Amino acid sequence: MTDRRDFLRTTLFGAGAMALSQPLRAAERLLPGTAGATASRPPMRFVFLHRGNGLWPKVMVPPSFDAALQQQEQRRQAIDVDLDGHELPEWLQPIAAHVGDMTLLQGLSGKMCTVGHHSWCSALGVYKANERLASIRWATVDFELAKLFPSPVGHIEVACFPTGGGNPRGSLDGIGMGFSARGPQQPNYAFGSPRVALEELFQSVSADADARTRYALDRELLAFLAKSEGATANELAGLERRKVEGYADSIEGLRERNRKIDAMAERIRAHVPRLDERYLSPDITTIERQQGHAEVLLGALISGLTNVAAFTLDELAHPYTGIRGIEGEKVNMHDVGHGKSFGGMAAEEIRNRARTHHMEIVDRLVRRLKSVPEGDGTMFDNTMLFYFPDGGETHHSHGTEYPFVVLAGSNTKVDLRRRYIRLPDYGQPGHKTLGNWYTTLLNAYGNDVEHFGALDVGLNKFGIDQRGPIREFLG
Repeated sequence: MTDRRDFLRTTLFGAGAMALSQPLRAAERLLPGTAGATASRPPMRFVFLHRGNGLWPKVMVPPSFDAALQQQEQRRQAIDVDLDGHELPEWLQPIAAHVGDMTLLQGLSGKMCTVGHHSWCSALGVYKANERLASIRWATVDFELAKLFPSPVGHIEVACFPTGGGNPRGSLDGIGMGFSARGPQQPNYAFGSPRVALEELFQSVSADADARTRYALDRELLAFLAKSEGATANELAGLERRKVEGYADSIEGLRERNRKIDAMAERIRAHVPRLDERYLSPDITTIERQQGHAEVLLGALISGLTNVAAFTLDELAHPYTGIRGIEGEKVNMHDVGHGKSFGGMAAEEIRNRARTHHMEIVDRLVRRLKSVPEGDGTMFDNTMLFYFPDGGETHHSHGTEYPFVVLAGSNTKVDLRRRYIRLPDYGQPGHKTLGNWYTTLLNAYGNDVEHFGALDVGLNKFGIDQRGPIREFLG
């Protein structure tokens, strides 16, 4: 069976598309040309943007808070105020135009996750994880949401990969193990460069004749493999038969995905990203890589290829380049976390400029989605976007806080818009965890799971009921 598995992984659909293929609901539940939509409403969309090196809670606080609110903040006491009339921190200014759709959410803990330098899929799965496949206990929340709003490719992940530790320990530009998980012991795979993502996701409608030919040949190959694997399974028994049937099901899933993509060809063709040449260069900077990834994700979301995306904006071991003011420096964010300056720029200012650029990426995503008509409004009305640290509150975090910047459209079912919210501090009555937060999202959109994620045994001594959603957010 090893040879068959290796063969599949070395084909185009093995390396790229198979990693991205997800189980789909019945085709008759989808509207033509609008993946994941029902007859009554468009699909919801979710974009998870996470970054390494922590996100300090102090940088989230509006500087216009009066003395009483500042004191509540310093004591980590519960706060819920309207952002209207408050000044945003400097690094959030790129998204100031969207303050009516914004919530700054503080106080969620995640001590049941892996924290520190490399968190892998912990922050999205709410369990301790490392590079071993056995540590992946279940699908991450983005994949659970993708099941609720199915689309041809199910889920797309792009990343600025690390090269000096942490997954995937490989090329910046290829397809490697990502930071989400499809299921138990099933890591997702992410695109490391905009060029590769563009080629893989949009080759069926590519203007390049060679790319279209490769797509057609791959389809013929899948048809042959589906027939071959099915015949082989009939000759086997027990475990080996189940293995081969699993391969055959995966292949058939890809063929069904391709049929849906073909049915949407005109819509997809209309939204193929037109990437500037600099985004296709092997010498791309981190800043340009992030911009190119954003364009690919927009094309995939607007065309209907996917309704859910994950975007690793940076990671501690990623060689960060292109930072404004020190463009020629290759910045080691791990060293920045320990206070080291680069190019004469202090570590805190480097962190600030990286965060600010991240918000420019968020602004790019939100503005574009707000420009696309959908139903009685725009695509953004049916979108939730999350920016958060994958390892917690500081460089060497403890998981006591995972700050979130949330942007949500008017049709979202979670009552979060134009607010600064600090939940009660760790161990205090009413304290909530990442598991409560993700349970809220899943419950709001149709998954009635009692609780998503592992529990924090450290909270037991405080008598806190950790299970369930944050009910105040459900309206």
